[in-house]
Amino acid sequence: MSSVRVALIGMGRMGAALDGLAASHKCEVVARLDAHDANDAKGSGISKESLAGADVAIEFTVPEAAIANATRCMEAGVPVVIGTTGWYDQMATLQEGARTHGGRVLWSPNFSPGVQLMLALSEAAGRLFQKTPAFDAHLVETHHTAKLDAPSGTAIAIRDRVERSLGRAVPVTSVRVGAVPGSHELFFDAPYEQIRITHEARDRRVFADGALVAARWLASQTKPGVYTMRDVLGLAAPSEGSS
Repeated sequence: MSSVRVALIGMGRMGAALDGLAASHKCEVVARLDAHDANDAKGSGISKESLAGADVAIEFTVPEAAIANATRCMEAGVPVVIGTTGWYDQMATLQEGARTHGGRVLWSPNFSPGVQLMLALSEAAGRLFQKTPAFDAHLVETHHTAKLDAPSGTAIAIRDRVERSLGRAVPVTSVRVGAVPGSHELFFDAPYEQIRITHEARDRRVFADGALVAARWLASQTKPGVYTMRDVLGLAAPSEGSS
């Protein structure tokens, strides 16, 4: 397995985790762009020069900067993995940028393989419970106090999958406490019984590990476009209209 040159955009908690795990994925970190370089809404600190010959960039910053950062990477001819959440109302802008620049972008609200499986399980559960109105559905997501968006991007993805297959609204409760890396619990509750589907991240490194797998995969692609972790893992696309 050959080495892949990686630029890290955003050196917060996730950037540090990526930096620490990169070598185990045969990734060489050639650029580390901190908040001064990468957290403004214009991506002004990102250029072909600052990306230092990277084969791929991994972006974990703030919602206000994510699309500008990704666009600057595409302008520089560097494919980019976006781990920042909370920017999804700008998806059309990202897709247009990929078409304009012939860029390769991979985004995901969560890079954990287990979360991708939970998304598929949640959609299937919605179909099963559709004809059982005695069960109410509710989603609870818990993250550390520094988490900026609520609900989390993962919670929104789970909610959307369930709502479309279940055929009714699913409320979401967001909890911000302590240093919890991330927990998502989908409840189906009836008067005398309850079913839960739960994903609990035990260590932030699961997200960094998945992002590095995604980065290696994206660096190996040649076709321009916008990809997700479903492409990386070879999972079937969700039902029509779902996330």
